[in-house]
Amino acid sequence: MPVDPAAVPVDPAAEPPRPRRRGRTTLLIAGAAVLGVVAGTCVGYVVQADREPTRLPSLSQPKLAQSKGNGPEPLSAAQDRRVRTDGDLRKLLLKKPAGTKNADWLTSSDGWMDLAGYAETYTKPAGMFGDLVGSEFRRAAVTGWESGNYDVEIRLIQYRQEEGREAADANDNNEYWADTKAGTDNWSIAGTGDGEAYVHSRPRTEAGYLPQYSAEAFAWRGDISVEIFIWDTKPVPKAKIMDLAKRQMERL
Repeated sequence: MPVDPAAVPVDPAAEPPRPRRRGRTTLLIAGAAVLGVVAGTCVGYVVQADREPTRLPSLSQPKLAQSKGNGPEPLSAAQDRRVRTDGDLRKLLLKKPAGTKNADWLTSSDGWMDLAGYAETYTKPAGMFGDLVGSEFRRAAVTGWESGNYDVEIRLIQYRQEEGREAADANDNNEYWADTKAGTDNWSIAGTGDGEAYVHSRPRTEAGYLPQYSAEAFAWRGDISVEIFIWDTKPVPKAKIMDLAKRQMERL
C-alpha cells in the first residue's frame, strides 16, 4: 500500500544543516574586540612616552693589558722567501762572469726596468703596457753581458699577486710562444716544477748580418717570473742555457 511521506521519520544526520543567521550581537562583539586592541596600543605608547629613555652601553672598551715577553723571531731568508724577494731584487740576479763585459745594448743603466721599459721589449708595447697593468706588474730587475758574438740577458719580473698567480701565468705565456718557433727543442729544468729551456736550431737571418741563433729559459718562483735569453752567431748548446737557468733559480 502506498506510504504517506508525512508518516516516514526523518534522519537528522541526512538533512543538510541550515546556516545560522548572524545577528547584531555578533557584529557588536567583533567591533568591541577591535576597539580593545586599538585602545591597548594607544595606552602602550603613552606609557612608553612617559618613561625615561634607556641609556645605551658605552662604546669604549676596557683597556687590555699587553702581554709581556719576547715575540717569535722573524723567519730567516732561508725559511721565508718574501724576506729575500722584497729586498733589492737586483741582488738575486746572476753575477757577470769573469772575462765578459757589461752589455751596452741594455736599456737599463742601474739594473732596474720599469713598466714602460719592459713593455718596450714586446712587438706591441702599447697593448702590452695595458696587459701588464692588469697583471699587477710590480717591478723588474735586469742584467746582461757579452763576450764577442755571445750575448746573455736575464730578467726577474715581479708581480703584486693580490688577485691571481700572475708570475705563473706569465711563465705559461712565455713558454707557449717559445714552443711555437720552428726548429725548437725543449727540456724541463730540474727543481723548477714547470720551468722549461728552449734551443732554437734555426737562426734568424738578415742581409748584411751574421746569422743569429738563440736559446731561452723560463721559470717562476713565488711572485717572480724568470726570463733568460742567449744569442750567438753559432748554435747554442743545451748545456749553456740549462746551466744558466739552474744557477739563476738557485738564487731564488
